Amino acid sequence: MRYRVSHRTTYSYDEDVTDSFGVAHLVPRQLAWQDVATHEVAIAPEPGDVDHDADYYGNTATYFQVTQRHLVLDIEAVSEVTVSTPVYDAAALARPWELARPLVDPERPGAWQATDFALASGQAEHTAQARAYGAVSLTRGRPIGEAVTDLMHRIYADFDYDKSATTVTSTVDDIFEKRAGVCQDFAHLTLACLRSHGLAARYVSGYLATQPPPGKERIVGADASHAWVAVWLPGADAWLAVDPTNDQWANDRYVTVAWGRDYADVPPVKGVIYTEAKRSTLRVSVDVAPLG
Repeated sequence: MRYRVSHRTTYSYDEDVTDSFGVAHLVPRQLAWQDVATHEVAIAPEPGDVDHDADYYGNTATYFQVTQRHLVLDIEAVSEVTVSTPVYDAAALARPWELARPLVDPERPGAWQATDFALASGQAEHTAQARAYGAVSLTRGRPIGEAVTDLMHRIYADFDYDKSATTVTSTVDDIFEKRAGVCQDFAHLTLACLRSHGLAARYVSGYLATQPPPGKERIVGADASHAWVAVWLPGADAWLAVDPTNDQWANDRYVTVAWGRDYADVPPVKGVIYTEAKRSTLRVSVDVAPLG
């Protein structure tokens, strides 16, 4: 599938901002199953300094500084991307999950690259509750593909999608208490369950192309950023991407932008401003349009 992805973020303030420093993760990754034909990040007012660079995990990060006084900061990223459904090695999926723990077997090929994703992170802590919940799926000797997919099914069934249940800073314990959340929360919960048993799993940020109901037209700008999880498959140099929010493996509707240990590594936009403003508003519009 080929898509035109547009992601626009607009900050408005009630007093002038005199200086704005920001970093954005808005450029899709070039991958074996994803080809990025074009990409552009436009910022208004025009930055005095802007640069694109690869961060620690190989994501494209856009760094910028706006020194013009402004009441509105507008950041728009537009990309054209072709995505295929990832294909996985059957033998790698069939290996017992215990063999996919890079901290237990650091000499296994590729383990050093996966190690960072087996450690706890700020928003995916190794809580006792997460470990116990994950243990139901990670039974002794179970194939990793089957175990991870079962965990995905259970999270989808046991937790409700509710935008009002959590915030961007919610913890794994908060998610268990509410039994609800959004894609970011379900990704963090999945990470905690897997990592607490030694598996390497990374937080993936991107977009999911939505499909309108039969007979209805697409609503431009109604899409949103999305998050899912990818689990290391040793011996195959691959990561199994699963989406607990929608109870499915990632396919050709998923546009990958960036990955890290959790959301804090790859928010679409973050930064620091200098202002005396007391109030601000944030508007985000995302559109993932098929191009035939």
